[in-house]
Amino acid sequence: MTAAPDSPGQKAGLPTVVFVHGAFADSSSWNGVIANLKRRGYPAMAVANPLRDVQQDAAYVRSVVDSIEGPVVMVAHSYGGIVITEAADGAANVKALVYVASVSPDVGESVLDLISKYPGSELGTSIKMVPFRLPDGSTSMEQYIETDKFPAVFAADVDPDLAALMAVTQRPAAQSAQTGSVTKTAWKSIPSWTLISKQDKGIPPDLQRFMADRAGSTTIEVDGSHAVAVSQPGQVADLIDTAARATAG
Repeated sequence: MTAAPDSPGQKAGLPTVVFVHGAFADSSSWNGVIANLKRRGYPAMAVANPLRDVQQDAAYVRSVVDSIEGPVVMVAHSYGGIVITEAADGAANVKALVYVASVSPDVGESVLDLISKYPGSELGTSIKMVPFRLPDGSTSMEQYIETDKFPAVFAADVDPDLAALMAVTQRPAAQSAQTGSVTKTAWKSIPSWTLISKQDKGIPPDLQRFMADRAGSTTIEVDGSHAVAVSQPGQVADLIDTAARATAG
């Protein structure tokens, strides 16, 4: 994970912003947003989401949050939303949740369940499954987006050269991460903000709207792809700043 523990934001009383990436991405996908927030004085930490299993991933992320002194704003993209929904429940220092082109499930819902609710996702026709042998002798089915399809499906409004690099450096997710469901729902007790990416071919915009409405989330809509945090980091940073200031004190 990437941290900025000595940011002047801590001296100014600003919360630490904890970023959780989703499948087919890594912590560098938040670089533009973090740089923008650091200029505003926010300390930030980008967690390397394991992408193995909802409960395991959430337990790891929660351990990171529990290590932070002072208030926290948690920000998630895509599958990362299911992780923070589980991880933030009961965390006294988490003051706000920000979902960016993300899922925000209810108890018993998985990413696979949610994506099937609305048409528009192209992940089903672009993901390939690869069996990986694990050290204990078992096999894990790992999911990738096919590299030639990645730019159009995941990052249509990102510079083509950068989108091609993102395709090569994407992190696979275990199939169990996509089929696992949450047992806790942090957005029922923690205020949330949602950025809906209107050109999203990963998580359909109508699904994002449904989840945001159900959660009572404060919502903005941006004309961006699933990789909106990469293509439009300023708008993502603005929403995080709004959430942080609304829950300060």
